Amino acid sequence: MATTADIRNGMCLDLEGQYYYVVEFLHVKPGKGAAFVRTKLKNVVTGKVIDRTFSSGMRLDEIRIERRDYQYLYQGDVGYIFMDNETYEQIPIMKEMITGVEFLKEGMDVSVVTHAETNSVLYAELPTHVHLKITYTEPGIKGDTATNATKPATLETGAEVRVPLFIDKGETIKVDTRDGSYVERV
Repeated sequence: MATTADIRNGMCLDLEGQYYYVVEFLHVKPGKGAAFVRTKLKNVVTGKVIDRTFSSGMRLDEIRIERRDYQYLYQGDVGYIFMDNETYEQIPIMKEMITGVEFLKEGMDVSVVTHAETNSVLYAELPTHVHLKITYTEPGIKGDTATNATKPATLETGAEVRVPLFIDKGETIKVDTRDGSYVERV
């Protein structure tokens, strides 16, 4: 248990069954009335940011959240199977809990966020940029490179992205996993 005097940036709180990081806070002492704490909180799972005001001295539930590196092994019946890089323990994670799952390939390291006390997985996050090989794309037409024209390309994971016309089948590209956009040729 913590109080509003213990609030600091990066602290994780349990509010109404949901977990939030403290993005920023401000202790306010008005000339008239009781002091309060104005906070900006970010939901751990969804990323939604909310504003919340707490009266001074209010008790809050602080929780510990850990971020560990796991390696993706394969897709099983119960979800995607990951292995802890330190303990070699294997855990299943559901598709809905993985951000950028369409760019996930075997052997890739991902960051898994877990609740420290219960050891339950909250979500898994791919690196911001991954290198993937193009398995299929239409050939580009010579002379069409003057504009920012793009064409669809299928990656080795089965995901489809838009790439510039000069990119061909068999090339490796860098993809942003947050929005699925082409970054550069590798």
